[in-house]
Amino acid sequence: MPESDFPDIRGLHLFADMSDENFLALMRGSYVQNFPPQIELIEEGDPSDFLHIVLSGSVELFSSWNNRETSMATVRPVSTFILAATIKDAPYLMSARTLEKSRVALIPSQDVRGVFDIDAKFARNVVTELAQCYRSVVKNTKDLKLRTSLERLANYLLRQQRRTGGNPDFELPIEKRRVASMLGMTPENLSRAFKSLQSYGVSVDGNHVTISDQKDLEKFAKPSPLIDDYST
Repeated sequence: MPESDFPDIRGLHLFADMSDENFLALMRGSYVQNFPPQIELIEEGDPSDFLHIVLSGSVELFSSWNNRETSMATVRPVSTFILAATIKDAPYLMSARTLEKSRVALIPSQDVRGVFDIDAKFARNVVTELAQCYRSVVKNTKDLKLRTSLERLANYLLRQQRRTGGNPDFELPIEKRRVASMLGMTPENLSRAFKSLQSYGVSVDGNHVTISDQKDLEKFAKPSPLIDDYST
């Protein structure tokens, strides 16, 4: 792997506190590849041979069953996926494909497990990241089970608004059909839900969203940090 990529990877919380010696040992066996859009990087059920790090671009995590497919998450720089499979030496539970031209680092899972066994600070950060992922899964499950589809969309829009700086006008980060999939909706239901939110001050033009009545939308959505704050 080029040394020019080391600072971005070292800057991740996962690698920030480990010893220089162990970090360099991980980097020696790693490499970076550039991928065009819509390239499948991993397939669910395959052995977890590598820990992946998105350095630029974006990657969609998705799953399929019985001729159905759902979007699980979008990974943006600089982030890892899928750490749990790497640590457990277990098959991937999700597939991954690039959404745009992307630069991805690949660290052999065997090397990650080897350093996990000898570097206590790295191991602690791995546990912290896995705990954060678990809490995010719980929050996502609560969102799906406790809220109606309209409430899920309203809170999703509020989260995206905060993520982009809080302005009343912002862009959806992914295609609407992927938004529908992530929220457990069909594209048709998503379209109807957007129309229903017009009465709460939401208008949409393509991927451009405008929230003209912040208080009314928040009163309807009832956002909760125990569901919507994915940073804790």
